[in-house]
Amino acid sequence: MVNLLALAQRLPLLASCVIAGASLPSIPTDLTTPFQQRLAINGPNAISVGWNTYQKLDKPCVQYGTSSDALTSQACSTNSVTYPSSRTHANVVILTGLSPATTYYYKIESTNSSVEHFFSPRIAGDTTPFAMNAVIDLGVYGADGYTIEMDETKRDTIPHIDPSLNHTTINQLANTVDDYEFIVHPGDFAYADDWILRPKNLFDGEDAFQAILEQFYDQLSPISGRKAYMASPGNHEAACQEIPFTTGLCPAGQKNFTDFMNRFGDTMSTAFPSTSAAEAAKVNANKAQLLSNPPFWYSFEYGMLHFVMINTETDFDDAPDGKGGSAGLNSGPFGAPDQQLQFLEADLASVDRTVTPWLLVGGHRPWYTTGGKGCKPCQEAFEPLFYKYGVDLAIFGHVHNSQRFQPAYKDTADPKGMNDPAAPMYIVAGGAGNIEGLSAVGSNVSFNSFAYADDFSYAKVNFLSANDLQVDFIRSSTGEVLDTSVLHKSHKQQFVVQ
Repeated sequence: MVNLLALAQRLPLLASCVIAGASLPSIPTDLTTPFQQRLAINGPNAISVGWNTYQKLDKPCVQYGTSSDALTSQACSTNSVTYPSSRTHANVVILTGLSPATTYYYKIESTNSSVEHFFSPRIAGDTTPFAMNAVIDLGVYGADGYTIEMDETKRDTIPHIDPSLNHTTINQLANTVDDYEFIVHPGDFAYADDWILRPKNLFDGEDAFQAILEQFYDQLSPISGRKAYMASPGNHEAACQEIPFTTGLCPAGQKNFTDFMNRFGDTMSTAFPSTSAAEAAKVNANKAQLLSNPPFWYSFEYGMLHFVMINTETDFDDAPDGKGGSAGLNSGPFGAPDQQLQFLEADLASVDRTVTPWLLVGGHRPWYTTGGKGCKPCQEAFEPLFYKYGVDLAIFGHVHNSQRFQPAYKDTADPKGMNDPAAPMYIVAGGAGNIEGLSAVGSNVSFNSFAYADDFSYAKVNFLSANDLQVDFIRSSTGEVLDTSVLHKSHKQQFVVQ
C-alpha cells in the first residue's frame, strides 16, 4: 500500500492515460462566485459567514439586513486564505451586533451570488424551547463517495446536489429545516483521505483529495449556508490518507488538519464571556477564553445551552492522532501542554446553571460504544472533568451508527437512570453516511439503551425546558423517529462540582 501511494504522488501524468482521475468541480468564469458557504455562531449576537472562491479576495464583504429587499448593513474583512494543493481560498466575514433570535438576510458580495437567510443566535438565558441536530461522520456522495439505492421518490433535489444521488441525510436536514436552529458536527467531514478507495483516483491522489473536499462542501452548503454549522475535528481531517505512519507521503497542505484549520479556524467562536453575576464564573470564563483554540476546542452559549467542543484527536496524553499516537497520523499539537484540558476545566467551571441550565459537550471519539471500539485515552483525559462539573449530555461519533446509553461514569450506569443522574448521558451519532458505510452494532454493553445500524441516521436534541431534554434518533431516508428518550435534570445547583 505504501508503494502504491508513493506511485500516486509520482505519476500524475500517467493518470490521464490509464484512469479518469480526480472528479474536480469545474471552475466558474466569475472567480468571485461563492461556493461552500458555511455559517457559525461566532460570539454573543454574532454570526460568521464563510465561503470559498477560486481566487483570493482582497476584501471579502457581506451585505445583510432584516429584509431581503433592504440589505442595509455591510461587513468586510481581509481574511482570504489558502494552502498548498488547494484550488480555492477560504473567506470569512463576521456579522456582529445582531438582534437575537431574528431572521436576517445576507448576500455575499459577488457578481454571481444570491440572497440567503439565517436565524441569529438566542441570547444566553433565553428559555424558549428549541432543537439542534447532531450530524457526524458525513461524507461526500457520488463518484467519490457512498450512495445507497432506495426508493427514488426520496431522492434529493436541493441546490448543488445531483438529483440522481440518494443524499438522504442532507435531504432530511433540508426537508426539516424549520424544525431545528443549528447543527453540531464533531468530526469527520467529506472523507477525502479515502480517495484511494476509488480506482479512478489511483494515480491522481493530490487532486482527488481536493476534489472530494470541494464536492462535499458544495453538497453541504444548502444546509451550512442556512443554519449555523458548528465543527470540531475528527480523524479523517488529519491527513491525505489514514493509513498509519504514511503521512510523509502526503503533499504539503494535506497534513496536520490543514484544510480543517483553513476552512473553520476563523469561523468558530472562542469561549463566550460569562453571563453570570458571580465573579468566580467570570474569572473562569475569561481564563477559558484565553485557553480556547477554535476550531479544535471552544465553547458557545445559545438560550438554555452551554456547549463545549473538544478535540479527541490530539493534545492530551496518548491522543490517538497525536505525535506517536496509536492511529499513526502524527498530528498536532495545537496548543501548549495541557492547554486543552485546562481550557475544558475552566470552561466547565464557569457554567452558571441559573443562566444556561444545560451543559453539553461534543467530541469525535467515544469511550462508551457498542462493538468494543471505545477510546480509552479519551476516557482517561475527559471523563473525570465531565463528571466533576455535571455535564448533562455528551455527543460523539466515529463509530458509524447511532447509539444511546444510560447516564454512566467509570463504565457503570448511574442508579438514577434518566431522572436527575449525576453522571452524563452519552450518545453516538455517527451514522450520517460516508464511503466507509455503516458499522455493525457488534457486542453490546449492559447500559446501552439503543443501537441502530440498518440505515443512515442522525440525532435531534430538543431542549424542552430548563429541566427536560429530549433526544430523538432520525432515520435519514424517511424521517422516522427510531428512538426517543427524555433526560430530566433538576439543575438545582448554580455551579456543579461533584
